[in-house]
Amino acid sequence: MTGAFYDDLSGTYHLMFPDWDASMARQAAQLAEFIPAGARVLDCACGIGTQAIGLALRGYEVVGADLSPMAASRAVVEASARGVTVPAFAADMRALPFADGSFDVVLAADNALPHLLTAGDVLLALREMRRVLRLGGRIILSTRDYDAIRADRPLATPPSVGPGRVVWFQLWNWDGDQYELEMFRLDEADSWRVVVGKARYWAITRHEITALAERAGFGYVEWSLHAYYQPLLVALNG
Repeated sequence: MTGAFYDDLSGTYHLMFPDWDASMARQAAQLAEFIPAGARVLDCACGIGTQAIGLALRGYEVVGADLSPMAASRAVVEASARGVTVPAFAADMRALPFADGSFDVVLAADNALPHLLTAGDVLLALREMRRVLRLGGRIILSTRDYDAIRADRPLATPPSVGPGRVVWFQLWNWDGDQYELEMFRLDEADSWRVVVGKARYWAITRHEITALAERAGFGYVEWSLHAYYQPLLVALNG
């Protein structure tokens, strides 16, 4: 379900941003504060390349992986169009196709981890991220602020407008601590056209992620709440 959701979004995901390239640059600048110079980075939920391409443009060696083959393929093309190389592969973060100790940093931004709906699956993904990290490497994760969201349990997001008057909004249907998201895209052509996709998330709190990161073997976990557009976790391997 998740891979198909992002396959369907892969051609239009950039339209969520008023200026996708500006967003790439801004997010990369914010993330670079937590990534050592010269680091080899795996973006294990790279999507169409928003963070991966931005980091590559700042001089990092970046490899991408994503559950959506179509999104990963587009990331490769978009990177090349901007003069950088980002190899990207279709892969599940619970079973990464990379050797032990291959990377200095593993990144999973933009609320990717909460697509995993059980503690067991999140733990499996975190252990895989740690496996492909060198000793002393780090993971960097960002999620929605579920500490606040679980208290408020919103039913929708405000509409946003992308280039060409493309309108996006979400409806959230809650089931315990999980919710099914319905993503609406309205395109203005001769008349308005509506496209809807569905995905499911676990509204996992920072405390729950921290506990699972520690169980996965990370020796140091810290959250930054205002350094990025979502709460950002940095955890060290060893």
